[in-house]
Amino acid sequence: MLNRTQSPQIKDAVEFNLTLKPYQKIVLKNNAPVYAINAGVEEVMMLEFVFYAGNNYEQKNLVAAITNNLLKNGTSKKTAFRINEHFEYYGAYLNRACSNETATLTLHCLSKYLNKLLPVIREILTDSIFPEQELEILIQNSKQQLSVNLQKGDFVANRFIDKYLYGEEHPYGKFSTSEAYDAFKADDLRQFYKDHYLKGKCILFAAGKLPADFEEQLNIFFGDLNFNEPILYPENIPTPESQKKFRINNDPNGVQGAIRIARPFPNRHHPDFKKAMILNTLFGGFFGSRLMANIREEKGYTYGIHSYIQNHIQQTAWMISTEAGKDVCEATIEEVYKEMNILKEELVDEEELLLVKNYMMGSNLGDLDGPFQIINRWKNLILNNLDENYFYDSMNTIKNITAEELKQLAEKYFVAEEFFELVVI
Repeated sequence: MLNRTQSPQIKDAVEFNLTLKPYQKIVLKNNAPVYAINAGVEEVMMLEFVFYAGNNYEQKNLVAAITNNLLKNGTSKKTAFRINEHFEYYGAYLNRACSNETATLTLHCLSKYLNKLLPVIREILTDSIFPEQELEILIQNSKQQLSVNLQKGDFVANRFIDKYLYGEEHPYGKFSTSEAYDAFKADDLRQFYKDHYLKGKCILFAAGKLPADFEEQLNIFFGDLNFNEPILYPENIPTPESQKKFRINNDPNGVQGAIRIARPFPNRHHPDFKKAMILNTLFGGFFGSRLMANIREEKGYTYGIHSYIQNHIQQTAWMISTEAGKDVCEATIEEVYKEMNILKEELVDEEELLLVKNYMMGSNLGDLDGPFQIINRWKNLILNNLDENYFYDSMNTIKNITAEELKQLAEKYFVAEEFFELVVI
């Protein structure tokens, strides 16, 4: 019987041994792989189609994103209204998203209605027609939204820092323009759709309470599609700017500046990456970080400042991002470098290091709470050509990293001359 006169034993998060629930792999008749986590109590599920159809593969700027956006906007048999009405009738949600390497179509639904929804998804993936009227509406709305966003320093800073890091011709450095929208024709979308959806490589991820005939349903509706042609990554060599300090006056009446400080950084396959994630958390990756304590809490220059490593598959970057009053932007940048130098010169004390370790282990524990979160973790590993060993190595690195290792890492990567600086007011 529970003794309520005694306090429960409190354990540090680093004492937990986290495990990553294994997936079930299904291979469809067309050899398309399906990674599934069949778990959960509620009769709900998600199914995600991941196509190698991001802007890495486009020959015309924005064609990948617009193609993905218009997938639900009409087939030869159904209008955009009828497609959306069908999913709403069954209480389902079908979302699209496009990133640098991949484009996705994600279904969330009640498990019992999967067989009512898959036929329409098949229709979308095999018979989208990209109506001229729908394209015109999207372009008009996108140009209007772009015009509004270009007045915002934060939006402009996000565009330009990637351009400086990778070069404006690199997929990571390209951005939308009014001229690029005007150059579009529906035939551009139809060709991209044919090359990268009808004939492209697709990986499926599923999670939740899956129907007993889940594999059979997938084979019925998608097993005959040409989902498995291999697609090689194109060569994308970053060509960053040689200049590294930029100050842009975007709004003469602006009262604050958007600050970005960033440097190129290796991707997940580099041996330093897992340790760098811990250094980043300590430096600026959570509310109790060094940057927050100094620049928000002590100096009061900003409401929030964060550092992170961009989630790219190929090249990536280490980024510090904040907004501050325009009269203290330069002082904010000085304080960022000051915190870098402290981490290069002084060892982190054990209490602070334990706090960071517990925070990271707790965050990972939360990220594994439920089948949807678990399959998202697997998706991140699989799309980056990693396996479960990477997850367990990451957990061990968090638990065992030392203050000396963090200091050495800071000495290696916190080199001011390697960072781009951008302030947009």
